[in-house]
Amino acid sequence: MLPDRDTAGQTGGSPFIHLAAVTKSYQTGRRSIAALQDVDLDISAGEWLAILGPSGCGKSTLLNLLSGIDRPTSGTVEIDGLDLSRMSEDQLARWRRQAVGIVFQFFQLMPTLTAIENVRLPMDLSGRHSQRDRAVRLLQQVGLDGLADHLPNELSGGEQQRVAIARALANEPALILADEPTGNLDSAAGQRVLGLVAEMWRAGKTIILVTHDHNVADYASRVIEMRDGRIVSDRRGTEHPTPTTDLLRAAG
Repeated sequence: MLPDRDTAGQTGGSPFIHLAAVTKSYQTGRRSIAALQDVDLDISAGEWLAILGPSGCGKSTLLNLLSGIDRPTSGTVEIDGLDLSRMSEDQLARWRRQAVGIVFQFFQLMPTLTAIENVRLPMDLSGRHSQRDRAVRLLQQVGLDGLADHLPNELSGGEQQRVAIARALANEPALILADEPTGNLDSAAGQRVLGLVAEMWRAGKTIILVTHDHNVADYASRVIEMRDGRIVSDRRGTEHPTPTTDLLRAAG
């Protein structure tokens, strides 16, 4: 069963995220390739949305537009009442630091910084200095309090991904974007990471998770499937056991 979030995605009023007729094309020589084609999508605050599909279907492109890392060729991307297309690069960078936590498939940790320094980095960039205590708490939350002073190359893949999740939470964002967060992990580490995603969702975060794995997608409260740059289905998540703290302990 899904965790106790009966009101998830049922907030009413304007959607937290609104996409209207979004198209994204890339120019390669004399050819224009459409990565997204006329995508319409509304996401309510508190939803856990999985974007499912094979490589090249447009799911990572969609995630990049939602993070403000990329801009649509046409159409509207609005998040919490903000039209991202009307924001400057500096405004987008500030908004992203404060409002969005991103969990990358390949972790993207700074190799010369320790785990705790990687977690503190978003806070430092936002001017929230002297936040060591919060970074320590976040590492404890993801089960890594004993590894705070380790460099990324001294950590396993699952441990690096948990550092990346702690870093994504550093500035208390309302929106978490996760791009194939279990894609490079073994099954036990993947279950632990999914459990942490579930805990973030239960804490009230809006989660958007990209995956090609149906089993991972089915943990979400809602699943959209993409093919050739279009949304081809939109459904509720299936009755599937959601990772719990007990499962995390069992996974080691």
